[in-house]
This record gives sequence, structure tokens and C-alpha cells, in this order.
Amino acid sequence: MQSSLFSHAEQQSQERYVVQNPQLLRVALSGHEDVLARKGAMVAYQGLVDFDGEYQSSGQRRARAHTGEGLDLMRCSGQGTVYLANLAQHIHLVDVDSEGITVDSAYVLALDSGLHTEVIAVDSQYGISGSGKYQLNISGRGRVALMTSGQPLMMRVTPDTYVNADADAVVAWSSGLRVQMQAQTHSSRVRRRRGSTGEGWELSFLGQGFALVQPSEVMPPQHADLGSGLRAQYGVGQHGAQGQNRNNVWS
Repeated sequence: MQSSLFSHAEQQSQERYVVQNPQLLRVALSGHEDVLARKGAMVAYQGLVDFDGEYQSSGQRRARAHTGEGLDLMRCSGQGTVYLANLAQHIHLVDVDSEGITVDSAYVLALDSGLHTEVIAVDSQYGISGSGKYQLNISGRGRVALMTSGQPLMMRVTPDTYVNADADAVVAWSSGLRVQMQAQTHSSRVRRRRGSTGEGWELSFLGQGFALVQPSEVMPPQHADLGSGLRAQYGVGQHGAQGQNRNNVWS
């Protein structure tokens, strides 16, 4: 059989993580350290690989119930090769060190099992109940595979150059940055955010580090469920489901 499809054959590499193509991640398991991957993200594997649901502590379950933020993971162990993907989103590898990374859990595809995760809150500048954003802080030493809708923009933050970004477009940032959630407005009433511009909540980053932004303001469709009082899974800005819901309530 002959076909141009054979140009997409698997890559041979000694690296643990390899981006097979922009939307597909190859992870090599040697039996020494497991990989935690997004539930249902496996598209193929070779070798003797076991998949099992990852245990969540009572604290993690409480945080998930309260904030809606957290990871639904499976543990990949054994010896072999696993291929991971999610809705053909673009995949990017990040080496986490002592600085740490803060990320929306919706954009995590896989991570080393030795990394530590913790839910944190990004409070609203105006103190409006329910308008804050919860994120996942990842610390330790290891590698994380992130996903974006399209090719992202990496923005450098310095003490002289701070960055503002739409809350629905932000994927991750350096954990050491100072972050505020705010709504730019020309009115003393915060509820009238930016008039009729279509822009809404944004995150403001100050300090030294980076902010990763994707060219999309809507998360993948499998996160459409708003849940019972939980944060919006489509994001928190004007175009996110929570923003639409808030606008309906305030209108």
C-alpha cells in the first residue's frame, strides 16, 4: 500500500515527551515514573501499559466541589508508548521548576506524577462575590503538556512592562506574578463593563515572568456544563458562558 499518510509515521526518540505533531503528544513510559493524563485523552498506545483512575484526596474533592477547578486524571504506568490528544488542540511542553506555573485545568493534557497541584483563587479587584477566578497552581520539578486552541502568544512580563489579557484567553502564567482580575469601565457602576465594546473581565499581570494567551476566548465544548453554582467552564469573561449568564442576571 502506498499513501502520503506514511509521512505521518511515529517519531523515534529517546525523550520522554515528544510532540508527534502539533495536536498529538507521544509519551514514553519506562516503568520508573508514571504519567498523569487527562481522562479519555489516550488515542493509541504500544507495549505493556496500564490505565487507572487517579485517586483524589478529600481536600481535592472539596476544592473541586467549591470552585469547579481541578483535574480529572488517569494514571498511565508500565512500559511502552502512549499517544495523547484532546479535540485536536495544539500541544505545548513546559518544564516546571522552582518558579512554578499557574494554569486553567481545562488546558492541561498531561503531567509528571511527581508534580504537586493546588487550587488557588484570583480575586476580583472590585470584590464582587462570584466574579473571582480559580486556577490550578503546579509546582515541583517536572514536565507539563498544555493545550491551546490555535497557536498561542507568549507575553513577557517585567517590572516595567505589565500585561493585561482577556480572562477567557489566558491559559497559564508564572506563579510568581502578581495577578488582579478587573473589569475596565468608564462608569462608576462596575456592572456596565466597557459599555458596548464586547470586552469584559481581564487579568492584569505584574512582576517578572510570562503569560500565555491563546487566540480564542472559548474553551473546548466538552466543558460547557456550568454546574450548580460553580464557575463557568466556558471562561469568565464577556464571551464566556459565565459572562453571558452574569449579563443576563444584571440586565
